[in-house]
Amino acid sequence: MQSHDLCRRVYDLLEHDNVPHTASARLAHLIIAIVIINVISMLLASVPEISAHYGPLLIAVEVGSLAIFAVEYAARFWSVAGHASVREMSPWRARLDYATSSLGIIDLLSVLPSGVALLGNERPMLVVLGMLPFFKLVRYSTAMRSLLEAMQAERRTLFGCLVILVGAVLTFSTLLYAIEHETQPDKFGSIPLAMWWAIVTLGTVGYGDVIPVTPMGKTVASFAIVGGLMMIALPVAIISRAFANEVARHDFIVTWGMLARVPLFAHLRAAEIADIMRLLRAQTIATGEILVRRGEPASSMYFITAGEVEIELPTQRVRLADGSFFGEIALLQRTQRSGTVTAMRKSNLLVLDAQDFHALIARAPKLAAHVQEIVKARLADTAQAQKGDVGADEIALATQPDKGSD
Repeated sequence: MQSHDLCRRVYDLLEHDNVPHTASARLAHLIIAIVIINVISMLLASVPEISAHYGPLLIAVEVGSLAIFAVEYAARFWSVAGHASVREMSPWRARLDYATSSLGIIDLLSVLPSGVALLGNERPMLVVLGMLPFFKLVRYSTAMRSLLEAMQAERRTLFGCLVILVGAVLTFSTLLYAIEHETQPDKFGSIPLAMWWAIVTLGTVGYGDVIPVTPMGKTVASFAIVGGLMMIALPVAIISRAFANEVARHDFIVTWGMLARVPLFAHLRAAEIADIMRLLRAQTIATGEILVRRGEPASSMYFITAGEVEIELPTQRVRLADGSFFGEIALLQRTQRSGTVTAMRKSNLLVLDAQDFHALIARAPKLAAHVQEIVKARLADTAQAQKGDVGADEIALATQPDKGSD
């Protein structure tokens, strides 16, 4: 039992939870820094002058990085069995799932190839393979994960684009071979030779090392150039659209999750939460900027999508970070701000104005009835009503133990 509990704790520590100021976040930042240092050292190792003077130091950095990545991989491989979502699996089945996952393969490639090159004393290969840990940043970058997920979602469409591209290469290389092979046998003497020209032309690179010289060849090349523009535009458009959809989906899930956590909205139906989401407006505040002051009229509530704020209350200071909310009472009745809210770092917020919220419930009788029930329950506590717009939920959220530090 103790072993399983330790396994779960190690897993929670290794899995970055996007909550700042936790042990998990600090470890994630450390690994990111090591990845960056490792990549920079391998870049410098490829410069002969720098390698001649600092070669041993750069190799030491690579060896140290490999050792840390190896320990991290072993810890992830062992601790994944303690994850709540895989408790019904056997430990080895859970570990096999991790090892064969995309992130697990990236973690392994960050260690194994460079380790083999290091043992074989293959210095150039070690420098090349030393760049592989860069892809570990996928684990910590929402944007990179979204891009990979977008490409995964559109894999069939992208494969179709690849088939079309191969067909175009074969078509144009065959035509140029038929037209130019007698005129330029050294460049178009076979279809494989002509394929180099077709790939370069359709890729819109245009090196100019191989060009048709006959009028018919130039005519075909003109169509190839135009076709190349379409070949490039098609997958770019597909990936761009899929990436935008993936980012929008992620934002939708995050926003939905934040709304569902608020007691006022916890029991609403999906359609009602979606209506509330449409009322949210974005706001960004800089580090040190005061969002609201104590004693001001409270007429809106806030959701923190990224960043951190500090609420200075009469008896304590409360810090709220990503996914938190405050000012819920302002939607129920016009109160005063309980404290002064200051951004501890640049923060992105979603704002729900009471005026918009009440306009919504005026159009939705069922929602209005639910809100009235919540009003009676929340405002029955007269002490809470006197405090202002910051409720016990927000304070409890801020003072709960850090997930990654237990």
